[in-house]
Amino acid sequence: MKFTRIAALASIAMLGITACGSDAKTSSPSIPAETSASTMTSSSTMMDPAAGFNDADVQFAQGMIPHHEQAIEMADIALDPTVAAGDVVTALATRIKGEQDPEIQLMTGWLTTWGQPMQMTTDSGHDMSSMDGMMSAEDMDALSAARGAEFDKLWQEMMIKHHQGAIDMAATETANGSDPEALALAGQITTAQQAEIAEMTTNLAG
Repeated sequence: MKFTRIAALASIAMLGITACGSDAKTSSPSIPAETSASTMTSSSTMMDPAAGFNDADVQFAQGMIPHHEQAIEMADIALDPTVAAGDVVTALATRIKGEQDPEIQLMTGWLTTWGQPMQMTTDSGHDMSSMDGMMSAEDMDALSAARGAEFDKLWQEMMIKHHQGAIDMAATETANGSDPEALALAGQITTAQQAEIAEMTTNLAG
């Protein structure tokens, strides 16, 4: 009797061990905590959208966005039939608008990704027309009031000044920036706008 009871207890114990082993086999494999954390940290670093930009890149985007916006405003004025702009100017305006609008979207995306504000922090009373090549409100009013050949001349003179300001801003980015995409855009702006300045200079000389 004593032997039978001991055997029964031993059988129950073995069944318990077997059950525990069965549970261990059916549970999902786990990743060691340190391995999982390391992998997550590595992925986070690789996917970090803010890596590589500096203050110069931020200032370049913050400044170039309103600069481009004014160029598009000037292009829209030229494309308004009431100003009677010539074919050369309307073709230039169409090209400039087509180039610069996507660049605005690109730079806006950078600032969002970088977690930076869209506008520079400026002193009270700061006028955006003080930026390189920016037209004043009076300049824009004069442009809107011009017509025909007078408009074409004024528009190109103003756009040359505007483009030169953008080239100067791009040069600052080239010298001080670090983000590869921002540096590439600075080079693209320089090449395109130097060519357009040469084109408009030739037009005015003719």
